[in-house]
This record gives sequence, structure tokens and C-alpha cells, in this order.
Amino acid sequence: MLYRRIGTIAAAALALTVGLSLPALAHVSINPGTAEKGGWTKLAFRVPNERDDASTTKLVVTFPTDHPLPFVSVKPVPGWKAELTEGKLPEPIVADDGDKVTESVLKITWTGGKIEPGQFQEFEVSVGPLPKDVDEIAFPTEQTYSGGEVVKWADEPKADGTEAEHPTPTLKLVAAASGDEHAGMAMPAAAPPSAQSAQSVAMMKQAASSSTSDGTARIMGVAGIIVGLVGGGIGLVGFRRRSTAA
Repeated sequence: MLYRRIGTIAAAALALTVGLSLPALAHVSINPGTAEKGGWTKLAFRVPNERDDASTTKLVVTFPTDHPLPFVSVKPVPGWKAELTEGKLPEPIVADDGDKVTESVLKITWTGGKIEPGQFQEFEVSVGPLPKDVDEIAFPTEQTYSGGEVVKWADEPKADGTEAEHPTPTLKLVAAASGDEHAGMAMPAAAPPSAQSAQSVAMMKQAASSSTSDGTARIMGVAGIIVGLVGGGIGLVGFRRRSTAA
């Protein structure tokens, strides 16, 4: 009886854990989720299929207009067609370099392919330069299924801090790393020419010494063999003479 109760409690806990984790895994998200301010980055919009009886057939990603991205390029996805929609911004924006921006990419639409049940697909874009005066930028997204259902991933975070049902894919922006952080990665300095020359001479002497030692050893080895042969010959001659005298 006790074991049955333990098994029931464990099964319920497992079901609760899986139930809480699956929705998070099924969200449309950006990978990686962070990038450096003012830099360039590659974003992958990761789109899982949440339905068991329909395929994802269309994806529309809306780009920010309050902090527009000047340059956007799309990586081809086999079986899918990407269409960039450009247009005028609601209000002109002054970029970090001082230029006034009046037009930008407003959205990207992918069509023609399918994400089957139990599968996911990543749609990659290269963007930049990223804004320097904000900590995140959002990309509201619409996911359309073969049955006509449209899921809008555009919910803002809840006031209590919990995750929304359909959270907006968001890219966190962090300060760029300073050059000092890379100082420890510098290659060791090369030795000055004089030191290199001294090292070369020393290596040549060592090689010559090694070569001489090897040559001497070889000569002594050959001489030992010759001496051994001569001694053997003399011994043989003496043996024959003793045999004849007998």
C-alpha cells in the first residue's frame, strides 16, 4: 500500500514537471538570446510546431521601428521563401552615427515550407549594427498552421514576473567587452634578432656536436668489428698451425 502511494506521488510530480516545462520548450525564441550593443550578430528564430494535427506553413517576424536595424540579410532555408518588407518608419530615427533613418526592414515573411508535428526549424538572419541605448529589442512573431490557425507571439511579460502564454521573442543587449579583457590572450612576444641568432648558433653547435659524437661512435664501432675479425683470423691461423704440427 505504501509503495503504491509513493508511486502515485512520483507519477504526479513527474506529470506536473513535464507539464510546466513543455510550454517553455514550445515557445518561438531567438537563439542566441544575447548580443553586444553596437555590434553585428546572427539571429536564429527557432520555431517549434506545437500542434499534433497541423504543420507550420508560414512565419512572419516583425522588426522594431523605434530602434530600426540598418542592415538585414537572410540565410536561405531549403524549401522556404523569404520576403523582406521594407518601408518608411512611423517617425524618422537618428542613428548612433548621427544619420537620420527614415526607412528600414519592417518584417520578414517565410512561406512555402512545412514544419511537421514534432519538429522545429530555425530561420537565420544577420543584423546590425545593434542599438547602443537600449537593453533589449523585441520581434513580435506570427506562426501560421496548415489548418488556418495563427498564433501571435507578442505577449508582454506579466506584472508578477511570470512568463506570458505567448511571449514575444526578445534579444537581450549587453555592453561590449573591453579590449583589456582580451589582453591575456595575446601571443608571446618574439625574441629579438640577436637572441634568435644566438639561439640559432647554439642549436647549430649542438647539432654539430651531436653529429660528431654519432660519427665517432660509428667509427669506433666499425673499428671494433675489424679488430674482432682480425683477432679471429689470427686465432684460426694459429689453430691450423698447431693441428699441422701435431
